[in-house]
Amino acid sequence: MTVIEPSPLLTAPGAVATAEGRTAWHYGGPLKEQRTAIESGALFDRSDRDVISVTGEARLTWLHSLTTQHLTSLKPHEGTETLILSPTGRVEHHANVYDDGATTWLDTEPGRGEALLKYLELMKFRTEVDIRDETPDWALVTYTGLQVDASESDDALARGPEVQPVPVPKFVARDILKVPTAVHPGTALPNGWIRRTDSLRPGTFDQLTPRAELASILEGAHRVSLAGTWAWNALRIAAKLPRFGIDTDEKTVPHEVAHWLANAVHLDKGCYRGQETVAKVHHLGQPPRRLVMLHLDGTDEHPPANGTPVSLGDKEVGYIGTAVQHYELGQIALAMVKRSAVADPDVRLITGDQAASL
Repeated sequence: MTVIEPSPLLTAPGAVATAEGRTAWHYGGPLKEQRTAIESGALFDRSDRDVISVTGEARLTWLHSLTTQHLTSLKPHEGTETLILSPTGRVEHHANVYDDGATTWLDTEPGRGEALLKYLELMKFRTEVDIRDETPDWALVTYTGLQVDASESDDALARGPEVQPVPVPKFVARDILKVPTAVHPGTALPNGWIRRTDSLRPGTFDQLTPRAELASILEGAHRVSLAGTWAWNALRIAAKLPRFGIDTDEKTVPHEVAHWLANAVHLDKGCYRGQETVAKVHHLGQPPRRLVMLHLDGTDEHPPANGTPVSLGDKEVGYIGTAVQHYELGQIALAMVKRSAVADPDVRLITGDQAASL
């Protein structure tokens, strides 16, 4: 993937860059930014995400055969999420999906696009599809609240996500919930598109816009409240929304992440790589681990770093993915923890020098 210059939104007053230097960690008031995003709406600069386009008449049929999601039923201007699994059912790639009727757009984690692009190219064979790295030209931003011009006038966006039912398990599902697969409406904009997701709260929209037009967000009528990555992490942790490769690892299977099971996996579709593991875990209901949200006691003013072990007594049972200070909840974190360790909702865990509870 092409190396991208820092976002022009880093020129906004008070902006402090992330360690990677491409987007803002915050704009001078990270806790206030969280509250504003929840109460009145804000814009999150997510232009560090990698963007890939797939064109050709066979694009959805081809992607359907490779991924966990039911993409042949995706209508123009609808979006969803999908996973690509290893032969043993481990998650190798995650992407948000949007089809505009002519092009399927995939956005994935920063730095993960190159591997996804390479995999898709390898799987083309004789399929007539064209796969391109769009990251240099297109950027993703996310709005919370109804601050997007198209949102109040477009009926599809107003209705929110639709769900596809999940089949009844062959055997007792035990602790696996029967959750539906979500499909989110979207609409075309003069340049780009907008997709409703409701990932953080009702009225959340992802917008793909030309990268050259990012600076216009800071001007005139397009001016909105800006919120940084710190605020985004706080809101997504509270919503149990994972980041692939940050809150998950190379051993993760879809059923360990409730959000992916509800939004990225369709349990009533044809064969794809890793499907046997998905079916087995669904029918038997025993994923090895769970992604959970932890409340930390705050005895250390600095939230634990990614990879910090989580322990139950003297036994290590998991690790911290992302931890951050939330404006209302205090320190919270997403952690991947052994299923047996969190069977008791009142369990007390330790991470770093802090106690943690579910």
